[in-house]
Amino acid sequence: MIIDSFDTSEPTLKLEHFYGEKGHFLKKCLILLSDTLFEYLQSHYELKQVGLIGSSSYKTPIYAFRYEGETIGVLLSQIGSVLCAGNIAETAYITGASKFVMFGSCGTLDKERTQGKFVIPTEAYRDEGTSYHFMPPSDFVTIKNADKIEPLFQKWGIPYVKGKAWTTDGFLMETVNKVRKRKEEGCIVVEMELASCQAVADYFGLELYDFLQPGDVLLEEGYEYASLHEANHDLLKLDIGLRIIKEI
Repeated sequence: MIIDSFDTSEPTLKLEHFYGEKGHFLKKCLILLSDTLFEYLQSHYELKQVGLIGSSSYKTPIYAFRYEGETIGVLLSQIGSVLCAGNIAETAYITGASKFVMFGSCGTLDKERTQGKFVIPTEAYRDEGTSYHFMPPSDFVTIKNADKIEPLFQKWGIPYVKGKAWTTDGFLMETVNKVRKRKEEGCIVVEMELASCQAVADYFGLELYDFLQPGDVLLEEGYEYASLHEANHDLLKLDIGLRIIKEI
């Protein structure tokens, strides 16, 4: 079964087979999940390509830019557990970056609790496949740096709520019964990357800092999507992400 996939024997396929010797020229990196936020960053900072994640079907450039005296990496990741987690692992190998700040949107399962607030996820329910290859089976993975992000939000006066997230592999997996079950288990939002990214970060000894912005609403009685576009592309997320990457 997929939950029994974790194995501690020597990997047969390694990143060095594709990228050669590991790089050591970056320490921190932003993971963006919005083309609008990437285009804004590109128009306001001088981005220089420093690496390339590639396959037979897509290429993902890795860039670097100067921000308040530091060189910061950034990449526009594909959405979804497998690709986003893979991008973190490959970026870490190519550049040497060990600290990653990621911020995306999420669907809320508790509209009243998350209304007008960002979400600092504390755990992620592992309703995807990637994490089971990188850590022993469990229902949830702990988001280790939630307690490091919270005091920053407090210091900056940013409204937030802490709680559990539900990570799926992609769209169209959130049935009425699953929504009810995840809410019973304490999940307040659903998204598509976090459990995998945290498992991969833990496996490779990386630090992941994550926060989310609620957009669409998943209710047992229906679906609301009016706020999804704003949550996906809100420039405030980028401002907060840049402030976090300066602090860590």
